[in-house]
Amino acid sequence: MPNPVGAPARYAQALLGLADDKRAAEPDVLDRIAADLEGLLGLWRDDAGFRDFIADPRLGAAKQRAGTFAILDRGGIGTEVRNLVGVMITNRRLASLPAVAQAFGALLAERRGQQTADVTTAHPLSETQRTQIVARLTEAGLSGVRLSEHIDPSILGGLIVRIGSRLYDNSIKSKLQRLQYAMKGAA
Repeated sequence: MPNPVGAPARYAQALLGLADDKRAAEPDVLDRIAADLEGLLGLWRDDAGFRDFIADPRLGAAKQRAGTFAILDRGGIGTEVRNLVGVMITNRRLASLPAVAQAFGALLAERRGQQTADVTTAHPLSETQRTQIVARLTEAGLSGVRLSEHIDPSILGGLIVRIGSRLYDNSIKSKLQRLQYAMKGAA
């Protein structure tokens, strides 16, 4: 996701611009905002209740604001991300929060010369699995790799990794499809 597009990218660009404006007064503001967004993305990834809450279009802005800000307060999320979430709630775009967090991470990684690996799995990754994936990619000659995770239960298991134009598909779904093609060819 080197060049994010659409509304999530615009929100991410705006947040990056705000962080740039604040860097003179607070040199580590980019890292702090990135950590806040990573924390929210991790919560979204690991907590089905939170995923359902932010994706529920039936909730009004007041309920979304109260529920989301309670979560942000508990997580110690900073003012910039709180303000971003407030704007997203007002614009009825809270469901895009994970995409905005990923777009911000991709923009920041690009700025820092890091490579983003889009990893799709059937189930959320554990911290150990994340570490192992980064280690394998580093062994393969990639440096400064950061993961952008997606969950797709339809792949059944395994994982799909996309880095730029390279695709590594080790999903059970693909293995079954290859087996099916091989069996058709043998018949």
